[in-house]
Amino acid sequence: LYKHTTLQSNFGIIMLALVNNRPRVLTLRDVIYYYLAHQKDVIERRTRFLLDKAEARAHILQGLLIALDDIERVIAIIRGSQTVEEARNGLMDAFGFSEKQTQAILDMRLQRLTALERDKVQLEYDDLVKIIAYYREVLADEGKVLAIIREELETLMETHGDERRTRIISAEGDLQIEDLVAEEDVVVTLSHHGYIKRMPVNTYRKQRRGGRGILGMGTKDDDFVEQMFITTTHRYLLFFTNRGKVYQLRAHEIPEGARRARGTAVINLITIEPTERVNAVISVSNFEEGHLFMCTAQGYVKKVDLKEMDSPRKSGLIAINLSDDDQLIGVTLTDGNQDLLLVTAAGQSIRFDEDQVRTMGRAARGVIGIRLTDDDQVVGMEVAEREADVLVVSEKGYGKRSPMEEYTVQSRGGKGLKTLRVTPRSGTVVGMKVVKPGNEIMLVTANGVIMRTSVDSISRMSRNTQGVTLMKPGENDKVVSLAHMVVRDNGDIDATDELEEDDE
Repeated sequence: LYKHTTLQSNFGIIMLALVNNRPRVLTLRDVIYYYLAHQKDVIERRTRFLLDKAEARAHILQGLLIALDDIERVIAIIRGSQTVEEARNGLMDAFGFSEKQTQAILDMRLQRLTALERDKVQLEYDDLVKIIAYYREVLADEGKVLAIIREELETLMETHGDERRTRIISAEGDLQIEDLVAEEDVVVTLSHHGYIKRMPVNTYRKQRRGGRGILGMGTKDDDFVEQMFITTTHRYLLFFTNRGKVYQLRAHEIPEGARRARGTAVINLITIEPTERVNAVISVSNFEEGHLFMCTAQGYVKKVDLKEMDSPRKSGLIAINLSDDDQLIGVTLTDGNQDLLLVTAAGQSIRFDEDQVRTMGRAARGVIGIRLTDDDQVVGMEVAEREADVLVVSEKGYGKRSPMEEYTVQSRGGKGLKTLRVTPRSGTVVGMKVVKPGNEIMLVTANGVIMRTSVDSISRMSRNTQGVTLMKPGENDKVVSLAHMVVRDNGDIDATDELEEDDE
C-alpha cells in the first residue's frame, strides 16, 4: 500500500492570492487574516441584504395591520373609487400609506380579513421586529460577526467532518525498503568477469542424477559462472575485493534477470575501483553471530567478528589493512570451530585450527598464517572439510586431488607441508579448492581459454606428487585461475543435483 498507492502523498503549496486585486504570496498568518476579513465582508453584506429584506416586509405588514384595524373604512374607500388608481390615492391620503403598502392592501385576499389571519400578520410582524433588531446589532458589533464565522465553521465540521479512519501514533521505526519486498528464496549467480543477477529459486527444480541440466546464465565465450548460491531477498550479501574492502547489498537490490540473461556488471551496483575485483561473496541473515576468516597473498590471516562488517556505506569498509604489495585472496564464514587450509604457489600447505587466531578489529593487518620463502605467495584458502579432497592445479596444467586426512593439523605460522611437487615441468601452483565427488571445476588460461572438467575425472594421489596433466595450455600461455563450480546451498536444493528447466 505504501509503495503502490497514495497512502502517503507529499505536495508543495504556493500560497498565491489576490489581495486588493493584486497578486501576493502570503504567509500562513496572512492567509488566515485575509480569510477572516473576507468572511467578515461576506457576513456584513449578507446581513445588510437580509436587513433590507426584513425591513421591507415589516413595512408591508405594518400597513396591513393598520388597514385591518380600520377595515370598514378601507373597504368603503375602495368601493367608492371608480378606478384602481383612484382607490390607491384615496388610501394613501386617508391613512398615509406608501405606494408599496397601498398595493399590498389592494392585493389582499378576503380571507385575510378574518381575526385569525390578523393574528398571523401580527405574529409575523413581531418576529420581524426582533430579527431587524438582531441584524442591526450584528452590523454594529464586530464581535458578533466573528461569532457567526466561528459558528458557521463549526457547522461545516459537524456536517462534513467524520472520524479518522487511521490512528496517529508514535513511529515505532523507519520504514525500510525491504519492508516492501516479499521474502522469497532466490538464486544469485556471479560470473568470472563480474556479472551478477538473481532469479527466483523456482526457476530450477530438482533432477535425478544424470539429467541433462539447463543453462543457468548466458555468458560470453571467455566467461563462466564462478559463484552460485541460494539465499533470500532479505539476506545481506557481503562483497570482498582483492584490495581488502567489503561492500554490502541486500539480495533484493541485485537486479532480477531471466535464466539466460548475462546479468548486471557488479561495478554498477557497488563503487569498486577499476583495479578491484570481487573474489568472495558471503550471504548472511544478520550480523549478530559468526566470524569471517581472511587470508592474504603474503600469508597473513585474520579473524573478525561478523558484526564489524555491519555498515551500509556505499563506499565500502576496510575489511583488512593490506600493504601495497599484498592482496586479499580469500574470505570464508566460520563458526569458530573449524580448520583452515592454506596453499602457496611453491606447493606448500598448512592446516591449522582457527582458534589459533584471535579475533581482531577491521583495521588490523592480521597474523602470519604460513611462513613463506622468497617469491612465494598464498594462492588459496578453504575450510578443511572432512571426507573431502584437496585439489591443486599448476600453471602448466598439472593437477591432482589428495585426501584431506593427509593434511595434518599444525601450528599456525609454520612453513607447512608439501601439497604438490613443483618442478619446471609443472610450474607453480595457481589455485586450490576443497572438492567432493560430483563437483566440477573451471581452468582459465592467460589467453582466455576455458576448460571445464569433472572432479571425478582427476586422479587421486598423495600430497608429495607432481600430479597429472589436466590441461595443455598453448605456446606462450599458462593456467592463471581455478574456479569451483558448485551450488553453495543454504536452501532445499541438493548441491550435487543438476538443475533442470521447469516443464512450464
